[in-house]
Amino acid sequence: MKTIRILLADDHNILRDGLRVLLERQPGFEVVAEASDGREAVVLAEQHRPDVAVIDIAMPGLNGIEATRRICGLPFHIAVIILSMHSDDSYILRSLKAGARAYLLKDSAKADLIAAIRAVVEGNPFFSPRVTQVLQDSQQVIEDDKEDSYELLTGREREILQLVAEGKSNKEIASQLNLSTYTVDTHRSHVLRKLNLHSVPEVIL
Repeated sequence: MKTIRILLADDHNILRDGLRVLLERQPGFEVVAEASDGREAVVLAEQHRPDVAVIDIAMPGLNGIEATRRICGLPFHIAVIILSMHSDDSYILRSLKAGARAYLLKDSAKADLIAAIRAVVEGNPFFSPRVTQVLQDSQQVIEDDKEDSYELLTGREREILQLVAEGKSNKEIASQLNLSTYTVDTHRSHVLRKLNLHSVPEVIL
């Protein structure tokens, strides 16, 4: 039986340790890398080429949805499972649009994670029961495919949006992303215009 190679990405060490112990008790599972933020997850995914990436949705610097989008854009296949505390449809639908094959709520991860990994490796989707119900209730939204202004943002603009929402200054963002402050300010202006926002408090909301 082929070993299933797994990347774990979560900024909480205790949760990550617990998931690793759970997974490595399973025959044929191997955790090959661990990341504490989204940007590190993308780098490790490219380096290790795991079969499955289990990614927390709420991570600093680069969130799980953006990390998923980048991992799914790599020139080799990695099945992404999103872990989240959020069961509202906006998170779920954005995760699926980014390329995730499974969406699990953290309170059911212990019960569902093994089955989810086996499902996505076989090419099948997997959702926590509560997530399945949300998707059924949101079917009309999916069918309507209403434009989400967030989808108008480029990858770089999404990064800057998150860092602004985390309270970073233009100078701090420029240093972190290796950009000029002028470039950051330009991207920031584009974000505000595309999302029809006018202040940092609105961005944070």
